[in-house]
Amino acid sequence: MTPFLQLVLVLAIILFAAKTAAYLSTRLGQPAVLGELIVGLLLGPTLIDLTHMVIITDIHLSEIVAELGELGVLALMFLAGLELELRDLTKSGRVSALSGLLGVVAPVGLGLLVGEVSGMDFSHAMFLGLTLGATSVSISAQTLMEMKLLRSRVGLGLLGAAVFDDVLVILLLSGYLALESGGSGLQILLVLGKMLLFLGLSVVVGLWGLPAITRTTSRLPISQGVLTLAIVILLLYGLAAEVVGGMAAITGAFIAGLMFARTPEKAEIEKGLHALAYSFFVPIFFINIGLNVNLREMNLGVLWLFLGISAVAILGKIIGAGGGARLGGYTWRESLQMGIGMVSRGEVGLIVAKVGLDQGLLSAEIFSAIVGMVLVTTLVTPPMLRAAFRPPRPARPKPAEPEASEPKELA
Repeated sequence: MTPFLQLVLVLAIILFAAKTAAYLSTRLGQPAVLGELIVGLLLGPTLIDLTHMVIITDIHLSEIVAELGELGVLALMFLAGLELELRDLTKSGRVSALSGLLGVVAPVGLGLLVGEVSGMDFSHAMFLGLTLGATSVSISAQTLMEMKLLRSRVGLGLLGAAVFDDVLVILLLSGYLALESGGSGLQILLVLGKMLLFLGLSVVVGLWGLPAITRTTSRLPISQGVLTLAIVILLLYGLAAEVVGGMAAITGAFIAGLMFARTPEKAEIEKGLHALAYSFFVPIFFINIGLNVNLREMNLGVLWLFLGISAVAILGKIIGAGGGARLGGYTWRESLQMGIGMVSRGEVGLIVAKVGLDQGLLSAEIFSAIVGMVLVTTLVTPPMLRAAFRPPRPARPKPAEPEASEPKELA
């Protein structure tokens, strides 16, 4: 079988399994994404090892599937931005800033503590904390979109907090790596300058250049011209976020969606990209998370570390991000929803962990435990988020007490 036919077979299996699992998950009252994540785990090396079956000889197949999945998460975050408006997002600025800040500080501090207690040296323990500080809201955004709550107060605050979280984690990561390599504070300022440059350019182009380009494209006799333009801008914003700003590509994709949300062609773009993304790219992304995890490789030592890291990862975000939301004026219930929405680490956590592994700041055992933590936080976030948004049951009325009969007057 040629490499192309092998890819066709694997993609057919992935898409069929993803949609079947999504259907079963929704029938059980859970988000569709939960079913896709679980079936990805079953198709991975933990059980079936789809991309390494006997009939699969292409050694690059798993990389191709992973790259298609990355396009899926870019499309997902673009659509999340497309559902919002910039003025709506700025309304939750104070809550987003506090939640994003404390949502990084709490897990980083707890991760450092766990590392020290586990006997790691300071550099390993600190990098473990930085890994726990990362957040990827693509899972939460998908769940909130399914529940039609992305434009709620919590949804807006969550997306804003994710941007703050991304900026802060990249700053801390870059600063720590600079200090470890003997760099100066000038390097940290350079990283901050690159971020501000990207954010400034992306907003300027989006507010003043994009509407005119979109309007002109819509008048041209080109099939699906506006949709193609949106995909090109989505990819370029993701690329610029990584290359110019040193940030995650998903942040660039989200900002691109925000910019297109202001254009009259928003509905046309959303309809076309939604069909393309959710029929092909997004299911591949969620399945691919499980394809990269092998639970059979975990020994007892790694298992205990994995359990400790996972507990800290979940509690750290709920306490930190939820506490920040509460300080920002959210109710206790909204603060809990905010904290749970920030729990998932996704691809951002894996990216940070991979940097640590490549730099020798994380051992292979710690990296395996972190990969397991990323999977757990990704799996538990959808059902926890759905449960947190479930309306409280009305209190049962107390049974009426029988009225005391008045004594009859004696004649």
